[in-house]
Amino acid sequence: MVDLIVGRAYKFGDNVDTDQIYPGRYLELTEPEEIAEHAMEDADPTFKDRFERGGIIVAGRNFGCGSSREHAAIALKAAGVSLIIAESFARIFYRNCINIGLPLLICPGIKGCVDEGDELEVDLRKGIVKDLTKGKECKCQPLSDYALKILEAGGIKPLIRDKVLRGEI
Repeated sequence: MVDLIVGRAYKFGDNVDTDQIYPGRYLELTEPEEIAEHAMEDADPTFKDRFERGGIIVAGRNFGCGSSREHAAIALKAAGVSLIIAESFARIFYRNCINIGLPLLICPGIKGCVDEGDELEVDLRKGIVKDLTKGKECKCQPLSDYALKILEAGGIKPLIRDKVLRGEI
């Protein structure tokens, strides 16, 4: 994981639930590449065709509400989403993203700061979003040191595996 992420903004509204992020009708799929094909399908049917790997999802309040399934987080990561910035997240979705190594930031007011297609530069440690298109800057809630450690390891499983191999657990 890198501390600085640069990417194009793909904007969504409030209350985007996990079934919009990854529709339940595809739950039989198990390979991340197959799951990625359906990322954001019910929130925006054009997303798959217009999304460029490395893009940043920007959303309103309560992003990831709904079920506790990890499929939604896996779909976004496998599709190449580099970061999710939202005004707030559903708690379980937030933790699922951290656990699989997908960075996200809580940033009240982000919907008014960023437009669809804007080029963003985000400092995860400092919690700063620079809109390079508009020359604006938004302050977000920085990630905790522990969340950063999980992300740097590539997720909770690699972090624990490495600790076991080093004899720390």
